[in-house]
Amino acid sequence: MDFQNQYQQAHQMPKYECLLFDLDDTLYPSSSGMSKQCTKNIEEYMVKKLGIEETTVTQLNQVLYKNYGTSMAALRAIGYNFDNDDYHSFVHGRLPYEVLRPDHVLRTLLLSLPYRKLIFSNGDKVHVAKTLSKLGLKDCFEGVICFETLNPISDNEDSKSTGCRKVFDQSCLFDAGSALPVTPVVCKPFANAYEQAFQKANINPQRTLFFDDSIRNIQAGKDMGLHTVLVGTSNRTKGVDYAIESIHNIREALPELWEINHKKDISRSFSGKVAMETSVTA
Repeated sequence: MDFQNQYQQAHQMPKYECLLFDLDDTLYPSSSGMSKQCTKNIEEYMVKKLGIEETTVTQLNQVLYKNYGTSMAALRAIGYNFDNDDYHSFVHGRLPYEVLRPDHVLRTLLLSLPYRKLIFSNGDKVHVAKTLSKLGLKDCFEGVICFETLNPISDNEDSKSTGCRKVFDQSCLFDAGSALPVTPVVCKPFANAYEQAFQKANINPQRTLFFDDSIRNIQAGKDMGLHTVLVGTSNRTKGVDYAIESIHNIREALPELWEINHKKDISRSFSGKVAMETSVTA
């Protein structure tokens, strides 16, 4: 009898208990132009603040991003030293946030989902807050895992001046066989970022659904045990459990997420796990 009860409880247990969302180009479309402007700001920062040749900056930035997932992580890896807040202010603080509008459809979808919902972004806390506010989604999430969450200020006290130390030989970045230096920045798609996110937000990856527009981030998340949803395309590839053109397509692609609303007994047993007492926001 006890075995039967345990089996029934396991069978009734919802597949997911947490939904983990990337922010940029995930909760709003890439057509907004925000990412394009962000890239432009990064390249301008590299030229004006780090003294990198303007004629090479675009190609270099593309290689840095390809190898490290974020330009900031890459620049720190190859020896450039700069104040993190100054970088974020220059790169994100000059974005055209006015192009973002309240998304009432997404807000309704998110509020109707009976799970823990968190943001997992490489962006800084000011950028995340501004973006969520412009989208009208600030109160839809239990907490935010962002740059400051994963990179506490005590770990970056040496990055108060702009310039460089001994810069890594950049020519090796273009050689697929060369070993690259490790970045001191914790960010997606590296495993330590996921591990820290799981620990800080008390996340069980086996029972978490992860939404991101980056195939590299998605595949890294899959390797870490997450269930994955690639946003921005309907083409599924390795490491992708679901692929949707837009975040608005959640209900069509994953109708089972709402089935818990029709299972009152399950909802009662699950409700105690929905909210944390304190926010994850740094």
